Amino acid sequence: MVDVQFQTLGAGGLSAVVADALVLVIASTSLPKDLDRAAAALIDDVVEQGDFALRAGCKLYVHRPSGWRAPRLTLVMAADDSAKAFKQACVAGLGMLPMGAKHAAVALVGSAQVAGEAHAQALAAAAADCTYLYRLTKPSAKAINALAKVTLLGDKAQALGAKAGAARGRAIAQGVTVAREMANRPGNHCTPTHLGDEAKRIGKQYGFKVEVFGPKDIERLGMGSFLAVSKGSTQPPRFIVMHYQGAGPKAAPHVLVGKGITFDSGGISLKPGAEMDEMKFDMGGAASVLGTMTAIGELKPKVNVVALIPTCENMPSGDALKPGDVIKSMSGQTIEVLNTDAEGRLILCDALTYAERFKPASVVDIATLTGACVIALGHHLSGLFSPDDALAASLLAAGEQAVDPAWRMPLAADYDEGLKSNFADMANIAGRAGGSITAAMFLKRYTGNYRWAHLDIAGTAWKSGAAKGATGRPVGLLTHYLLAQVK
Repeated sequence: MVDVQFQTLGAGGLSAVVADALVLVIASTSLPKDLDRAAAALIDDVVEQGDFALRAGCKLYVHRPSGWRAPRLTLVMAADDSAKAFKQACVAGLGMLPMGAKHAAVALVGSAQVAGEAHAQALAAAAADCTYLYRLTKPSAKAINALAKVTLLGDKAQALGAKAGAARGRAIAQGVTVAREMANRPGNHCTPTHLGDEAKRIGKQYGFKVEVFGPKDIERLGMGSFLAVSKGSTQPPRFIVMHYQGAGPKAAPHVLVGKGITFDSGGISLKPGAEMDEMKFDMGGAASVLGTMTAIGELKPKVNVVALIPTCENMPSGDALKPGDVIKSMSGQTIEVLNTDAEGRLILCDALTYAERFKPASVVDIATLTGACVIALGHHLSGLFSPDDALAASLLAAGEQAVDPAWRMPLAADYDEGLKSNFADMANIAGRAGGSITAAMFLKRYTGNYRWAHLDIAGTAWKSGAAKGATGRPVGLLTHYLLAQVK
């Protein structure tokens, strides 16, 4: 991981900063009168020459600027001085640096706001984004930069907050990297067994108690819905339980439940072949939970957390779950399976029932659950569903603080009508309309005894196209939510 530090800007100004590279993030279309003289002169010059403009998105690399101690300089215009805009600008500025730059200093200029806690955390996220490289099955992959350290330059009055933000940012970035690495691995590498082993590794590293249950244990627990999904695959399912004890033994834990379908073919209700390879990302919820537990292990907050991960493959075979089958969940409720590609809710419902035994303070499940959520919200906002206004507000606030935003969706009782079945207590799908909402309504039937929220991350857990790969979301949101629960 890139080391992220804070340093007070010295009397010599920006031109005297010693680093392999200097990134100036400009957050105003008019430069302040008290701006460092050397910086103002350089910016005025490149604007006058037509090489740069004080317009959001503009960027410029300058090699060996005269009179500057840093041999490499990048100028980047941010949309404003918010942490979100600062992060985007830092990604652009750091991404322009050549391989010779191992230490980059970053300054926010042209703004009345002084870089502080939120900006330090955003810089850590940007540095992680710029340096992450997937290599497991592509050892020939070459790094695009050699960054090992980034330093945020700022005001002495902001030092304490900025250092705290940098530490939190490093921990979250480490968690995001774990989540991205797990989700990016192909399905033949990241199996349910591998996820169990990864949970054990994290537990050993941070002193968590970790239990990994196999098929017979899952059967003894009565998780008939979860087991039914796993039947079509030769890969055995795993049910992972992780315990972080940061508060007293009597403090109710906050439970995270991550959907862990390590490959989703759709089962007998087979998906189209186009882009089916991306269904290795269908364990993005599980990956984000492992990443969040990593961040919590780094930060050690005084809160109790339990992580639950039901994980299996959804495959077609002679043993696979069929449309029309009726299965029995751990709660005792029966489910008519109308579509085997609506499998995520079938493994989550048993994990949500299992969560009751902890008498939790809250339960948040995270799942790449529905394509309908992608249609509704696109790829910028995760879908948030909860009948609890206070819990929803806490999660939305956490998303804003983490630059990992969500949008609250409805859970009106009218949507429940579509789940009625003539042959079971419920069907596993309703009609096409409002599909992300009816999926959440299905899960809601298993959460009556505690405060619950559901995050549908189908649109935010990974990117397609040339930038194909996992994003690590919503590790930042979840970590901020848990930190806010410290009493």
